[in-house]
Amino acid sequence: MRRQAARTAIGPMALVAAEQYRPVPERLVQDGLARRLLPGAARWLAASTRWRPIGDLLIRVTEGKGRGLTASLLCRKRYVDDTLQEALVAGIEAVVVLGAGLDTLAYRHPELQRCRVFEVDLPENIAYKRARLTAVFGRVPHHVSLVPIDLDSADLMEVLAAHGYEPAWKAFFSWEGVTQYLSEDGVRRTLSALASAAAGSRLVFTFVRRDFLDGLHFYAAEPAYQEFCVRRRLWRFGLAPEGVGAFLAEYGWREVEQLSGMCLRARYVEPTGRALPVSEIERSVHAEKL
Repeated sequence: MRRQAARTAIGPMALVAAEQYRPVPERLVQDGLARRLLPGAARWLAASTRWRPIGDLLIRVTEGKGRGLTASLLCRKRYVDDTLQEALVAGIEAVVVLGAGLDTLAYRHPELQRCRVFEVDLPENIAYKRARLTAVFGRVPHHVSLVPIDLDSADLMEVLAAHGYEPAWKAFFSWEGVTQYLSEDGVRRTLSALASAAAGSRLVFTFVRRDFLDGLHFYAAEPAYQEFCVRRRLWRFGLAPEGVGAFLAEYGWREVEQLSGMCLRARYVEPTGRALPVSEIERSVHAEKL
């Protein structure tokens, strides 16, 4: 299961890379590095979407697993970008990307070169990330530390500290597209670690709805339920939207904002003029450490 979870880093970034071939006013997220970090076959696929019929086909294939999954993934990344910019204005001193995969957050925001950035992921994902960064930049950029860890079993803060993280830093934690792959114990273990974060730190994370994981409501995404929850059993953890605030409060965090698919569509998709739905199986949350 762990190896299957590690492989899930490629698909989302292929969609992000393909998005870059859309006209700038239509793009839901800007990421000129995404394609360069992909493995060869995925890099070729992303490049082929410069021809609109292939790009539209990629979206149709993704939408075949669930209505709105394409825009949901792109919008959640845009939301992380936006909340990061707010956090930078508020004076954050470090960024921790939990379940970093092939994400390029650390490399496409020039302001982050003045911060310490820690990319946390499974050892196999970190090894591949290191190889791709070396291929693209010649080395891992000086402001980034790659941190191999299994969040389901290891002590996050202990491992971060071993890589130079200071608990007194006001930090921005990005935990996007990860929680559903963890056990409840793994999620709680991570939040227990984040309970020691400095006051004023920020957390952005996504979660899959509990009623979807339980098969009570499919939200036009039954193929995704059958693949990720039944056949491959990769998605294990979910929350009820109304319970998020209390869940975070257990660990000293205050829910600032929670965005449904409808909210993400209004904020990001509608201004582009594209007729893309946004899935309701997943939500994005912004929280602040008290």
